[in-house]
Order: sequence, then structure tokens, then C-alpha cells
Amino acid sequence: MAEIRCGEITFSGIEAVIFDKDGTLADSQEFLRLLGQRRARLLDARIPGTADSMLLAYGLEGDRLDPNSLLAVGSRHENLIAAAGYVAETGRGWWESLQIATEAFAEADSLLQTLGDTTPPLFPGTRELLARLHDRGLTLGILSADTTARVEQFVRNRDLAPYIRLEMGVDRGPSKPDPSLFAVACERLGVRPEQALMVGDSPLDIQMARDAGAAGTIGIAWNAVTAPHLADADAKATRLDEIMLGDRDYPSANA
Repeated sequence: MAEIRCGEITFSGIEAVIFDKDGTLADSQEFLRLLGQRRARLLDARIPGTADSMLLAYGLEGDRLDPNSLLAVGSRHENLIAAAGYVAETGRGWWESLQIATEAFAEADSLLQTLGDTTPPLFPGTRELLARLHDRGLTLGILSADTTARVEQFVRNRDLAPYIRLEMGVDRGPSKPDPSLFAVACERLGVRPEQALMVGDSPLDIQMARDAGAAGTIGIAWNAVTAPHLADADAKATRLDEIMLGDRDYPSANA
């Protein structure tokens, strides 16, 4: 167990740290912006008039992506259902609407694959922080609203496998902020929720971990002067290097 500090807040007796991916470890805004625009354009080609509504729901305005939008924090399935909903508004049946949205999403994925490696880059200090935590004996995991396959791709392509034990996404079933996700992540890491710290950039990350009984939560808003959406986090950071190891270690409960 270890002590972790962020600002004036100290978290004691920590066995594991669970990170969100997009917006926390990965600077994914450009990729998500491109993905959202491709999905909207492809759907609009099939169902004219849907693009503007989708872009608005996705939180896309020009080159800016709202960090609290559906595209930024929702799962792929939630984004798919939202897109199908806009198709259904044109009078089509739900099954047909879902099929049209599914095909548009698949085509967007295929087009992006032609660009090569679309894995988002790491934020500054990500690898260094993961290495420090790992070297102190902490168990590390990623719990993302992205698919498990893309979490695994991110870890593989950014060479994070030496540090990350859990690569967990949302494929089907509950999504953030359902606390069962955090509970499952902790179980797979071999720790109790009250021994695990959550680090994320969304209020969904914070609520999920708090409702699951986490040891604490750190909200990260990269280079932001204010972050009202993270008001419920126990501690806040604007960079990963603000998360620091304390001087005190504790005997491991699993020793």
C-alpha cells in the first residue's frame, strides 16, 4: 500500500490506481473530433438533415469538442443509440434506424483505419507517472467508456503493457457511471474498492467511483483554469505530474 498526494489532499493505504483513458491518459480530442465528423457525414449521406443534430449532440463545434459531451464520455453503444434515434425521428422503424446507424459507424471505422495508426498520443508525463506508481508496487488499470479492443490497442501501441494490468472497456451492458464497472475492475485487479483510487476527466468517472466506495477520486482537467464539472472530485489536477507519491508506505493487506 502507498500514500498518494494531489494538491493538499492525501490518499492513504492505496493498493491500486484506475485511470480513465480518453482525456486522462490519452490526448484523444483530435481523433474523437474526426470520428464524430465522419459518422455524422456518413449518416447524413444516407439520411439528409441528420448531421447537424448529431454534431450538436456530440458536442462538436468547429474544431472544438465539449469534454462533457456524448462523444467525449459516452460509450460506443450509447453513441450508436443516439445516432439511431435521429434516424428514427425521420419516421423509420427502430430496427431500420439501428441498422443504418450501425452501417455508418462501421464505414467510419473503416475509413479511419485507412489513415494508419489512429491511436491518440499520450498526454505529457503519462508514462513517467505510470512508471513511478508501478515501481512503488501499485497495481494499475484502465477503465474506459471506449471499447475493450481499443483500450487494448491503446496500451499496445503506446507501449504501456509493462505498467497496466487491467485493460477494460465498455462493450455491452452497463456504462459509466454504473458503480458495478468499478467494482468489476477492482475484482480483476485483486483489490477492494476502498483500496483503489480513480483518476478521470469526467463527472461520470467521479460518480462511478464514489458510488462504488472507492478510496478517493482525482479529477483531471488538462491545463484548465476552472473545472466546475469536476466539483465532486476529492482532488483536482491540471496535469498528471501533480499526482505524487507520498513518503509513507503501508504493509500490504495481501502480503
